[in-house]
Amino acid sequence: MTKPVVLIAEELSPATIDALGPDFDVRNVDGTDRPALLSALADAHAVLVRSATQIDAEALAAAPSLKVVARAGVGLDNVDIKSATAAGVMVVNAPTSNIISAAELTVGHVLSLARRIPAAHASLAQGLWKRSSFTGTELFEKTIGIIGLGRIGALIAARLQGFDMRVIAYDPYVTAARAQQLGVQLVSLDELLEQSDFVTIHMPKTPETTGMIGAEQLRRMKKTAYVINVARGGLIDEDALFDALTTGEIAGAGLDVFSSEPPVEGGPARKLLDLPNVVVTPHLGASTEEAQEKAGVSVARSVKLALEGDLVPDAVNVAGGAIDPFVRPGIALVEMLGQFFSGLADSALTSLDIEVRGELAQYDVSVYRLAALKGYFSRIVSESVSYVNAPLFAEQRGVEARLVVEAESPLYRNITILRGTLADGSTLTVAGTLAGTRMVPKVVAINGYDIEVPIEKHHLVMRYADRPGIVAIYGQKLGEAGINIAGLQVAAPDATGRALSVLTVDSPVPDDILGAMREAVGADLFRQIDIVED
Repeated sequence: MTKPVVLIAEELSPATIDALGPDFDVRNVDGTDRPALLSALADAHAVLVRSATQIDAEALAAAPSLKVVARAGVGLDNVDIKSATAAGVMVVNAPTSNIISAAELTVGHVLSLARRIPAAHASLAQGLWKRSSFTGTELFEKTIGIIGLGRIGALIAARLQGFDMRVIAYDPYVTAARAQQLGVQLVSLDELLEQSDFVTIHMPKTPETTGMIGAEQLRRMKKTAYVINVARGGLIDEDALFDALTTGEIAGAGLDVFSSEPPVEGGPARKLLDLPNVVVTPHLGASTEEAQEKAGVSVARSVKLALEGDLVPDAVNVAGGAIDPFVRPGIALVEMLGQFFSGLADSALTSLDIEVRGELAQYDVSVYRLAALKGYFSRIVSESVSYVNAPLFAEQRGVEARLVVEAESPLYRNITILRGTLADGSTLTVAGTLAGTRMVPKVVAINGYDIEVPIEKHHLVMRYADRPGIVAIYGQKLGEAGINIAGLQVAAPDATGRALSVLTVDSPVPDDILGAMREAVGADLFRQIDIVED
């Protein structure tokens, strides 16, 4: 019997090959040699890559037998997930391979800033002996503020507690009970910035979090404080950071990631490299031998599982196992509903019911529970979220998720409803369906308001006291900002006289425009929701 062909497109550790075992025909190709790659893909059942090999629509079309693309690392920028999904090709990565390395690098930056190690080294290497120029500070009894208390944030908390530091955190999606388990005090973002001696950020990069540490936030920090970013470039406004560092608003910064990598001459990140109170590293979060080996071994095991038809823990675009063709189109819808839900939630989620109603009740729709959790957590954690690790994120945060299946669906052929309870005691409901022969994903209800809005990339959701002229007010604000309204629906007022508007816009709305709109409309609920595709 012919062995499945596994193509190694970049250099991986010997342990990766060993993890595949003897049951595969392992071949090698230089993934940066495009003609050679396309030729080698013709017979491949699986391909293993790192960051240099581009697996795009062209590469997928050249691989008629391909079953799985494996990225030995966390990022997936070089893999066209949408095209892979359309072609029925599983995409896997190694989402947990670098979390210890990233946490330890963060601690390294904290220590380097506290004791001025890089500057002292550079001075001594030049033959100078200036002990008094490099007086540092102890970590003992200082306060570390962690923005984003996911797996990496939790690892950092545990390590810095060993230095007898006080650990506080801001994460609107983590419950007080989870924080208490970690020995961490939850505070608001403003409180964290004002109280911390060191601030480290560990959030996913989304339209909402890009630039979340800007001039206003830096002004709230102590003049003796330091900020560290080992997560994603662009979470800190680099122009504002430069100003804060050069004017003495904060004491220093540790940066491993930048808005453009490598930083380009004349760009906002480049000028940070020359400042004496900045410690920089070239995106080394995953650059340890252990992380690289773990990544290779992890994806090799995933490839083996995928080609053997078993459940794949780190599948990004499919759950693994058999999914009925009637069920499969709804997976993307439920993921988007999860994102919509997290965008509307005012506080951490404590329980979530995924209600599936209609003809789908005849099928196994357990994947919808995974899809809802994946969509919800993909917006709020810095790590990659898959269908199988999403329940782990829920367990870590004390979120109880339950699948409810009912055949009765009086209004729609099929409808999926996400009904959740939040930590502040409130409830939130978002419902959606696939409409028409084209199966267009739509949101059809939000907290009892009936609407029917196709899910696009950018939405505004606002609730306000119903009165004439509201649409003209926010339409004018968007028009003045040059933002086009692509779609709009207004739901009828509820018993309190408040109406709900859901807008689809062509581009994200700047914060100053959002603030002006909210004030002009008098909205008690106002959210910008950006749907992020894998």
